[in-house]
Amino acid sequence: MPVAVVTDSTAYLPPELVRAHRLTVVPLTVVLNGAEGREGVETFPDDAARALSGRRVSASTSRPAPEQFAQVYRERLATGAAGVLSVHLSAELSGTVEAARLAAAEFGDRVAVVDSRSTGMGLGFPALAAAAAAAEGADLSGVRQAAVDAIARTTIFFYVDTLEFLRRGGRINAAEALLGTALSVKPIMHMPDGTIALRDKVRTASRGVARLVDLAVEAAGDAEVDLAVHHLAAPQRAEQLVAALTERLGARLHDTYVTEAGAVVAAHAGPGLACVVIHRRPS
Repeated sequence: MPVAVVTDSTAYLPPELVRAHRLTVVPLTVVLNGAEGREGVETFPDDAARALSGRRVSASTSRPAPEQFAQVYRERLATGAAGVLSVHLSAELSGTVEAARLAAAEFGDRVAVVDSRSTGMGLGFPALAAAAAAAEGADLSGVRQAAVDAIARTTIFFYVDTLEFLRRGGRINAAEALLGTALSVKPIMHMPDGTIALRDKVRTASRGVARLVDLAVEAAGDAEVDLAVHHLAAPQRAEQLVAALTERLGARLHDTYVTEAGAVVAAHAGPGLACVVIHRRPS
């Protein structure tokens, strides 16, 4: 059997891709106003949107336990997988990678763990690249390299209505949050080196969408690309992004995926999130 590929629920992969590529998705846990659930299993985007729209909001997230990963690795190896490649959201945002590495230590060189330095389809595209390499018969080293190469070709930008949720969750500092909220500035973020940082500031949501489009086209360069768009309770923004990028990228745009962000990212970004991920295909 080929190498098995494991990822986590923050990849926000369309379910049909998970099935088609035989990916295993390990859920993170989110607590919204005291209600705990596993992302994508017991807690869904609608739950997050409702909880985060209230006046009093309490939201937190937690990584899977190392034993959860160990159990998945055991199962995949026991059913004949040649190895396991486990690729996860940035270690700067979560302890998920650490938990996966702790679990992988039990299995020696049969399990490898990769930090995507991103989240959403910034994680999803490397997982898909790894799965494609596995399906073509690559060994664990080759599957790992496919993921690493895809990480280098993937860029993420996202717009949020406010930096307050990121500040509460400790994903940015208070100074950045103050900068983002001054004079009703609307922030556009990116993830250099796996951390969330302020990329640009605009005055309105419509300018935010337009700036996301410009940044995505710039990131695409002259390459042929795949596109992913995530949103939280903002389907019209997602539609605008897809329409504008389809026009701007033209024949260079191959696959396009649109999914609503799940509860873990929602808990830290808040309603109104709009995210663009550009994956440059190998030349």
